[in-house]
Amino acid sequence: MDLKYNSDGLIPAIIQDATTKNVLMLGYMNKEAFKQTKELKKVTFFSRSKQRLWTKGEESGNVLNLVDIKVDCDNDTLLIQVNPEGPTCHKGSDTCWNEQNTSNFGFISQLEHTIEERRSNSNPEESYVASLFAKGVNKLAQKVGEEAVEVVIEAKDNNDELFLNESADLLFHYLMLLQAKGFKLEDIERVLKNREKK
Repeated sequence: MDLKYNSDGLIPAIIQDATTKNVLMLGYMNKEAFKQTKELKKVTFFSRSKQRLWTKGEESGNVLNLVDIKVDCDNDTLLIQVNPEGPTCHKGSDTCWNEQNTSNFGFISQLEHTIEERRSNSNPEESYVASLFAKGVNKLAQKVGEEAVEVVIEAKDNNDELFLNESADLLFHYLMLLQAKGFKLEDIERVLKNREKK
C-alpha cells in the first residue's frame, strides 16, 4: 500500500464502527503506527501531543479492534473500521462528537423516534399512535396480525402499489409493537447478526 503521508510524516485516520457505520473519531498515524495497527489488530495512533505511538485504550481499556482498513482515492486518508470496546472519546462518550453509537436505519430510525415521541407526548384522542399504545400490547399485536394478512393477500395480486402500501402499514405497526415490548429495530438486527455467525 503506497500511502501518502504529510510533511510531518502523518496520515489522517477516520475511525468508523464496522457495525453501526458511525464515525467515532479522527486520529493520525505515522508509518510505525500503521504497521503496529495491522500487526496487533488494535488501532494505534501517533500522538502529536505526546510525540509517541499510542494504542487507543492502553490506559482506559477502551480499545478499537481492527476490522478493515480502506484508503481513499488519493492514498492520503485512511478509513479504519473497528469494533470498539467501550466509549471511544476520552471524555466518556461513544464518539468524539458526543453522539451515541447506535445503529441508524435512516428514515426508519427517524420514524422510530417519531413513534416514541407521539407515544410519550401526544393525547390519545389526537394521535393515532398514542391511541393504539393506550389500548395496550394486545391491540397492537392484533393490528400487526391484520396488516400481515393484508400483505399476504396483496402479494398474491398484481397491484404493486397496494402491496407496497400494505407493507408500509405492516412495518409501521410492527415498529410500534416492538416499542410496546420495550425493543427497537436494532434489537432485531442483533438477533439476525447472531444467527449469521452460526
